[in-house]
Amino acid sequence: MERISWNQYFMAQSHLLKSRSTCERLAVGAIIVRDKRMIAGGYNGSVSGGVHCIDEGCYVIDGHCVRTIHAEMNALLQCAKFGVAAEGSEIYVTHFPCLHCTKAIIQAGIQAVYYSEDYKNHPYAIELLEQAGVTAEKVPLETDPVHYEQQKLVEELIDKLEDHNDPDVESVKKKAGNLFQLMEKK
Repeated sequence: MERISWNQYFMAQSHLLKSRSTCERLAVGAIIVRDKRMIAGGYNGSVSGGVHCIDEGCYVIDGHCVRTIHAEMNALLQCAKFGVAAEGSEIYVTHFPCLHCTKAIIQAGIQAVYYSEDYKNHPYAIELLEQAGVTAEKVPLETDPVHYEQQKLVEELIDKLEDHNDPDVESVKKKAGNLFQLMEKK
């Protein structure tokens, strides 16, 4: 069995966390990692006990939802709440961090930002990361973490069909590709 890479594993965790998001505009997940261990995680959502966007809609001021706390901030606040140092850690985020989250990430001593998708990548945020010597790397999620094992099994079965010169192999490949694209969109 082929194991998932560390970057894909942690990026998959951030995508799993984003499924808890309560903001209707953009679901984001973040996980803070030190020495290949998850130390905190967060998703964008309302203040504990507060009204959620999914219940009453987003509260937008100047083009931003002010009801939610960003995923990166929630992860950093979790570190603070439980007395876990973020210094020297890495953060995996589903989307490139906003300018405010970028500043908090730098101040917390995080040494690397791995993100899956570009999202309004602010030029000053990029500049700040470079000035601080914080690595920023795009790590697209290669497969749906929920269906990883199923996809690997299907790929293995298709390889066996190819080894036996099965005439239906191209049709099966196409169907499998369509199936896993649908699963990733859910």
